[in-house]
Amino acid sequence: MKVGVIGLGLIGGSIFKDLKRLGIEVSAVSQSQCGENIYKDYTVLKDCGIIFVCSAMNKTLAILDELEKFVKSETIVTDVCSLKGFVSKKERPYRFIPSHPMAGTENKGYESSMEGLFKGAKWVLTPKTKFSESTGYLLPEGTKELIDLIEKLGAIPVITTPEEHDRAAAMISHMPMVLAQALFLSVKDNPLALDMAASGFRDMTRLALSNEEMACDMVTMNSENIQNALLHLYKAVGDLTAGDYPKTITSIKAERSKMFTARN
Repeated sequence: MKVGVIGLGLIGGSIFKDLKRLGIEVSAVSQSQCGENIYKDYTVLKDCGIIFVCSAMNKTLAILDELEKFVKSETIVTDVCSLKGFVSKKERPYRFIPSHPMAGTENKGYESSMEGLFKGAKWVLTPKTKFSESTGYLLPEGTKELIDLIEKLGAIPVITTPEEHDRAAAMISHMPMVLAQALFLSVKDNPLALDMAASGFRDMTRLALSNEEMACDMVTMNSENIQNALLHLYKAVGDLTAGDYPKTITSIKAERSKMFTARN
């Protein structure tokens, strides 16, 4: 099956490189990159079985609309946006399955993309399910094929709804980015604090280096969920400091220490 990739930034470039490594026929469309199997015109993707749309969130809907002009009805199309609600509203004439790979770095661009980026990473899918009295909830056609390809990239599929995804993404991705930015903003005018800053401050503010276009899209398009996540965090800080602090942080340390070890 031929695979297409639109956009060769960090995520799209990493998908493109991994597919080539796996020996899968792949064509990419990029306005900024040139090279073997990289084109400027979307129509080179008309015979693809699966297409990854890896553009900025503010450009994704226009690209999905453009694909309607020539993509076959049986073609599987997915996006990689960090929000799923806004891309899920419109019915598409092809098999559209929204998704979001939970991988990446604070860097951007094709030069930062790499093979193996998705190994061990969660890859969230939010397909539109159908309910039948006899069989229960059914995933749309093409979901299995997309999951199979995602697993070949080394990722671990997770299926949920667009609404649940966007709430969770605010808590573990979008709100932490805003906090990292705010933390740096609160310290930047204190020369001594900046001079003393070491690994703790570096790690806490890493997300302040996030792609600016992506950050603006996140904050603009997921503002309500981010605000709710901040309120939840504010309450957690109060509960933490007003309660049995030693007992609570011991429990937090134990749970946090197992979290990513269990995934690997």
